[in-house]
Amino acid sequence: MTKAAFFNNQAAASERPAIDYVYGQGRRQRVAAMTDLYPVVVNQKLLHERAGQLAGIEVIFSTWGMPELTVGELELLPHLRAVFYAAGSVKGFARPLLERGITLCSAWAANAVSVAEFCLGQILLACKGYFANVHDCHTPLPQRQHKRFMGPGVYGEKIAIIGAGQIGRYLIGLLRPFRLEILVVDPFLADAEAAQLGVRKVTLEEAFREAYVVSNHLPNLPSLKHVLDEKLFASMREHATFINTGRGAQVNEPELIGVLKRRTDLLAFLDVTDPEPVPPNSEFYSLPNVKMTGHMAGAHDDEVLRMADWMIEEFCRWQQGEPLRYAITLEMLERLA
Repeated sequence: MTKAAFFNNQAAASERPAIDYVYGQGRRQRVAAMTDLYPVVVNQKLLHERAGQLAGIEVIFSTWGMPELTVGELELLPHLRAVFYAAGSVKGFARPLLERGITLCSAWAANAVSVAEFCLGQILLACKGYFANVHDCHTPLPQRQHKRFMGPGVYGEKIAIIGAGQIGRYLIGLLRPFRLEILVVDPFLADAEAAQLGVRKVTLEEAFREAYVVSNHLPNLPSLKHVLDEKLFASMREHATFINTGRGAQVNEPELIGVLKRRTDLLAFLDVTDPEPVPPNSEFYSLPNVKMTGHMAGAHDDEVLRMADWMIEEFCRWQQGEPLRYAITLEMLERLA
């Protein structure tokens, strides 16, 4: 059987160990049944202490807390052939593995499912005018005068997706059953792919100017810091909604606040901010047209099990010599968050 081990740098005494959390409800036991599994979770300290016992490891399973193994540490694992990472971004540890020809698979696409499902709900609610309507229903005068806000509805509206990565593409698929026009901003999306997805490629300026809902899914790259600025937000349609489940640093937040103070018709739904959590003196707390959640769009609780399932399935494909679905390459690293 394939010699395998769980690797994680999280302290063993943690209240919610990452391996038990992500590979819970029988997933850890399933890995044990499929492999010759090392009996304890390995961290970097243990790797050095038990180098002789671990030298034969061929496969690593991990999740959040995967150690960044140095060249010297990888030399302690001469038979390592593959790493299956049940989480999203691999940038913190991927390069040394890939440069040695070790297969690396990530469950970033599984995490994307959770974010896309969350955004689908917010987009549909925004089109109905739900958030402003709730505010009006909690205010006596509009309620009595039947002046509660109503949005245009989920039929024929324009929705802009900023970034056609895994999350953006999965969201496009979820939106497909609805009669909506999907605008996409992504310089790497080929025209043929856009046609296949049934979307219209536009510029960032066109997306903010035309769409009733703008949903941000840009990768977390330094080059994209504050790319979403005052000019874009000020150009949005009346009563439009901006949804951010990407990263807070992509938004020039002082400029967004300035626009929201002037344009009380606009709504910002922020699941991410910069920094997190929002500082106590931030005007985000006092603006009625800002709705915030605490970075909850990504996989959590029962949803993290999907990431483990996908990596276990990927391991099975790897073991059988079948094409892999979620392999990472060196070329991909430049564009990944």
